[in-house]
Amino acid sequence: MPLSLHPDVTMAETEDGAVLLHQRTGRYWQLNRTGVLVLRRLINGDSREQAANKLVVQHRADPEDARNDVFSLVDQLRAAHLVRES
Repeated sequence: MPLSLHPDVTMAETEDGAVLLHQRTGRYWQLNRTGVLVLRRLINGDSREQAANKLVVQHRADPEDARNDVFSLVDQLRAAHLVRES
């Protein structure tokens, strides 16, 4: 299921990736370039599996590690109320 940023969250690109700001809480989260790549793919409709496969192809990542990393990132973003399922 596609993800979207929570309505109270803004994303600003940086040299090294992006910063997410939850405007209601004032808390910031930093994503590296790979995290931004994954988040953008998920926002654009890719499944977690598709996003993980993109990491395998683009970065020659281990398939199991890529899958675990993508699922972990999504879990952390959801727990922090930064994203929600569309």
